[in-house]
Amino acid sequence: MSSSRNSDAAPLRVLGLETSCDETGVAVYDSARGLLADALHSQVAMHRDYGGVVPELASRDHIARALPLVQRTLADAGCTLRDIDVIAYTQGPGLAGALLVGAGLAAALALAADRPLLGVHHLEGHLLSPLLSDPTLDFPFVALLVSGGHTMLLDVAALGDYRLLGETVDDAAGEAFDKSAKLLGLGYPGGPELARLAERGDATAFTLPRPKLHSGDLDFSFAGLKTAVLTRVRALGEAPSEQARADLAAAAQEAITDVLAAKAVAALRASGRTTLVVAGGVGANRRLRERLDAACAAIGARVCYPALAWCTDNGPMIAYAACRRVQAGLAQPRRDYAFDIRPRWDLAELGG
Repeated sequence: MSSSRNSDAAPLRVLGLETSCDETGVAVYDSARGLLADALHSQVAMHRDYGGVVPELASRDHIARALPLVQRTLADAGCTLRDIDVIAYTQGPGLAGALLVGAGLAAALALAADRPLLGVHHLEGHLLSPLLSDPTLDFPFVALLVSGGHTMLLDVAALGDYRLLGETVDDAAGEAFDKSAKLLGLGYPGGPELARLAERGDATAFTLPRPKLHSGDLDFSFAGLKTAVLTRVRALGEAPSEQARADLAAAAQEAITDVLAAKAVAALRASGRTTLVVAGGVGANRRLRERLDAACAAIGARVCYPALAWCTDNGPMIAYAACRRVQAGLAQPRRDYAFDIRPRWDLAELGG
């Protein structure tokens, strides 16, 4: 499931490093041959005891994992650092300490191999990841980015030409999943746990709000939904039945996916686009995919997702985004080996 683009441009081979949060991802992408190799280490097991990501622990784990993963990925790709044209890393947004690990390692590798260095926007990596899976997908399209920290709709006219249509005014969809899961006594990561519990529930057993569903704009709000779930949990008492918990999980999931699907369709209509691209960790949710498939089919629109393995943070999306930007002339890798990070970074700042 890899694609190559820009066949008329000179071939480019990119080593990509992703360390923005709690996954250490590495990949080698070749513009002529596609994805050559990738490796990923998830820190889920380490953070589970704390109920969420502990930034300092995340940074330390990236330090321990990143270089061995680079070595393994290069070996799997059948190449060395000298065969790499550009070394790319996630510059932001993300956890500052975690970003520094990837940026520092990328700069050290670039210096050692005398190769140029390029920082990549984490969200652009997610945005472009469906193109890795589907060689027929191309611009323009509407993008729905849904993750633990971000929920936004973008009109994507071309590579680097991104116009914000709407975003969350408080909690992101992923936060709504995670916080609802925590209220139901589920483990970390909450989103997948809530989805599994919801499979056994009746979504109509509880009535929950759909914030901003009929607001007339393309913004989102999920904080009120979390509060509504809290109210229902308290009403169930100290020892709710397993069925009641499953029903409430299903109702929460349905409320979130209702809003996401409705806003995505509204964005397609407002922009005149006929293709919806979904990216980010919440894009792996099976119920969301069902809702979006049905909603887009009803209006004759196409919907595209990344491979499930590429919904969460990963190396291929960073290597691929770097390759596309360099070949399009939108980014110039640097050779001074200085690096910086941007824990907060607006996607619109990339320009077109």
